[in-house]
Amino acid sequence: MTANDRSEPNADPHRAASDHDAHALRAATFMTLGFMFVEIVGGWMAHSLALLADAGHMFTDAAALALAWGAVYFARRPPDAKRSFGYQRLQVLAAFVNGLALLAIVVGIAIEAIRKLLAPAPINAHLMLGVAALGAVVNLVVFAMLRHGDRDGQNMNVAAAILHVLGDLLGSIGAVIGAIVIIYTGFTPIDAILSLLLCALIVRSAWMLVRKSTHILLEGAPEWLNMEELVSGLRQAVPAIQDVHHAHCWSLSPNETLLTLHATIAANADVAAVLQASREFLRSRYGITRATVQIEPVACVETHGHACC
Repeated sequence: MTANDRSEPNADPHRAASDHDAHALRAATFMTLGFMFVEIVGGWMAHSLALLADAGHMFTDAAALALAWGAVYFARRPPDAKRSFGYQRLQVLAAFVNGLALLAIVVGIAIEAIRKLLAPAPINAHLMLGVAALGAVVNLVVFAMLRHGDRDGQNMNVAAAILHVLGDLLGSIGAVIGAIVIIYTGFTPIDAILSLLLCALIVRSAWMLVRKSTHILLEGAPEWLNMEELVSGLRQAVPAIQDVHHAHCWSLSPNETLLTLHATIAANADVAAVLQASREFLRSRYGITRATVQIEPVACVETHGHACC
């Protein structure tokens, strides 16, 4: 004899936040694309390879923002026959791709910075200062919009986009500082040195993002959850449960945790009461509202000689 408890998903509490994320990412995408064209024109007029190279960086960031925007949009689609859990994982996948792209960008910046250190080139510092200052303003506005849309820091897709924008913001600030140093001292290697410092600031956050998104994509248990403590706590909270096995917990997204388990109960226990108590324990102690609990009375085990499944 078995009984299953699948708690019904509530109306999406993150819908408003998702809408705000989508609007912020869309605005960030177009603002980044717009400034990319400014850098292309400025680089062409000043014959500045550095500005043209940064325009290429901005194009990569615009693509990353567009990917994050698309992921938020499609993640709101309801479940269907082919994807019964819906499309929330798209945001995790986008975060993974963006994290890898960010690491690749950091490697590219580091290689270019080393090349400049070995072979310094003339730099139009005044034009560099003007474009970098404008870039800092644009990136600061975009950064503020995205941060406002992800106040709780739970959307790793938006977090990945923020890292891209933060990289641009720090790069623009570094370029402003570098341009001022060049104007007053003529020390052109400062541009490459600041770029290497930028790489050091970004690489750790990018790697953590890749690691976290990979963990979710591999159906890993939430990092905050100790399964042994959950099983032990459930048995203490619901005395009728004699054994818990086949317990599995994973994250559908950073905001959505799912759980399945089998519970062996006394033959005379009230199945409905056990299910209700188990559901309440999981909800109140761990915030898990989507759980499947399969009940296996002792009588079943004794009759067939093995656990029901």
